[in-house]
Amino acid sequence: MDKFSLSGKIALVTGASYGIGYAIAKAFSEAGATIVFNDINQELVDKGLNSYKADGIDAHGYVCDVTDEKAVGDFVAKVEKEVGVIDILVNNAGIIKRIPMCDMSAEDFRKVIDVDLNAPFIVSKAVIPSMIKKGHGKIINICSMMSELGRETVSAYAAAKGGLKMLTKNIASEYGEYNIQCNGIGPGYIATPQTAPLREIQPDGSRHPFDKFIISKTPAARWGDAEDLGGPAVFLASDASNFVNGHILYVDGGILAYIGKQPQ
Repeated sequence: MDKFSLSGKIALVTGASYGIGYAIAKAFSEAGATIVFNDINQELVDKGLNSYKADGIDAHGYVCDVTDEKAVGDFVAKVEKEVGVIDILVNNAGIIKRIPMCDMSAEDFRKVIDVDLNAPFIVSKAVIPSMIKKGHGKIINICSMMSELGRETVSAYAAAKGGLKMLTKNIASEYGEYNIQCNGIGPGYIATPQTAPLREIQPDGSRHPFDKFIISKTPAARWGDAEDLGGPAVFLASDASNFVNGHILYVDGGILAYIGKQPQ
C-alpha cells in the first residue's frame, strides 16, 4: 500500500476552496500530502482555509487568477519558495455557463474556454519545468463527461473539456519521458453547490426534471458525492499509477457505459 502514499508530496489543487477540488485535496491530505490551493479572491481563500482547518488540515491558500499567465508564474514561484516544489497538480478550477448556443455571446464562450482550457495550459506549463528538474510529477485535469458527450446549453463547457482531454494526452506525450504522468478525471454528475440548482425540489414537492433524468441515466441510480473522486485522484497522484499516462478515468456511476432503459 506504500505505492498509494502521498507522504512528503506537495499537491496544488486549483480552485479548491469547496466542492470537487476540496474533496480531492482532503483525500490527498489523508494520504499524506501537503495541500496548496488557490482561488479567485481572498474571501473564497479564507472560506477554504477555515474549512481545511475545521477538518484538521494545515493547507496553504493563495489568491490567484489562473487565467493570468504572469500571476500564475508569480504564484508558483511563491509556492516553491514558501512551501516547496509542486509534485502534484490538479487543474480543477472551472466555470460553466448554461446558455443555448445561439443565445450565447462570443464573450461568454471565450470566458468559459479561458477558465476551463487556457488556465490548465497556463498552470501546467508553470509547474512542469520544476517537475522535470525534480525527476517526477503528476498532473490531473478535471475533464468531465462533457469531454465525451454533448448536451443542450453547454456548448462552451463541452468544447473546453474536450480540448482539455486532448491537452491531457498531449502533455503525457510531450513530457512522459521526464517521468511526468498527466491523466484526467471525468466526473459524472456530482452533488456540489454548482449543481445544486439542478437538484432543487419543485414547488409541488416533486424532483427537478433534470434530477429525475440523471437518476434514470445512471446505473448507480444516484448523483455522485465529491468524496467519490478522492480514491481515483489519490491513485492518479501516487506511484501506483506511474505507468498510467494520457488516460481519462471517468467516475460517473456508469453513465457512459449505459444506453438507458427501454421506454415502456
